[in-house]
Amino acid sequence: MKIALIGASGFIGSAIRSEALARGHQVLALVSNPAKLTAEPGLTVQAVDVFDTQALTAALAGVDLVISAFSGHKDADVAGYYRRGFDSILTALKAADVARLLVVGGAASLQLPDGSTLIDSPNFPAEYRGSAEGAIYALQQLKAETALSWSFLSPAAEIFPGEKTGQFRLGKDQLVMDAAGHSRISNGDYAVAMLDEAEQSAHLNQRFTLAY
Repeated sequence: MKIALIGASGFIGSAIRSEALARGHQVLALVSNPAKLTAEPGLTVQAVDVFDTQALTAALAGVDLVISAFSGHKDADVAGYYRRGFDSILTALKAADVARLLVVGGAASLQLPDGSTLIDSPNFPAEYRGSAEGAIYALQQLKAETALSWSFLSPAAEIFPGEKTGQFRLGKDQLVMDAAGHSRISNGDYAVAMLDEAEQSAHLNQRFTLAY
């Protein structure tokens, strides 16, 4: 499968890139700074500005699916930056006639046992609110989408650098927690779940989540 990976050099994007290559897929890494990546079998690296919709459209021609690990963490207006970038990605996919999009989502919109969402918790970290609001916007846009198939993978409440184990639980719209009330996942196992979805299409036009 030829996979275009937007944000292939980031914290989660790097794990997805490694997992996709390990499974034998061809990966087109679309990044703002190609110098962050080194050549390896199966990997093509291309510099693309996500906000240049025309250039992004051209880059996406001929791919089987797109995985977006785009984020706006480096911008002062994180939420606004993310919204504009995500709109450009959607427009480019449709123009390039790519029918399927997988999105690295956020955990903030997941439901807690009392029915509230994680972002409404009084202790939700202020430094993550911008990216959380951007991801919520993306999910809303996808739920209204009719021109392409999509999947949106929300991580656990805590995602940390770690190897894959292949041992985790999947959920839908509720935060997955263990018996002690913790919700955690490594970026390695997050990548496993994302590539499983790319290969199996088990959550078409749905948001899903995972945790240990």
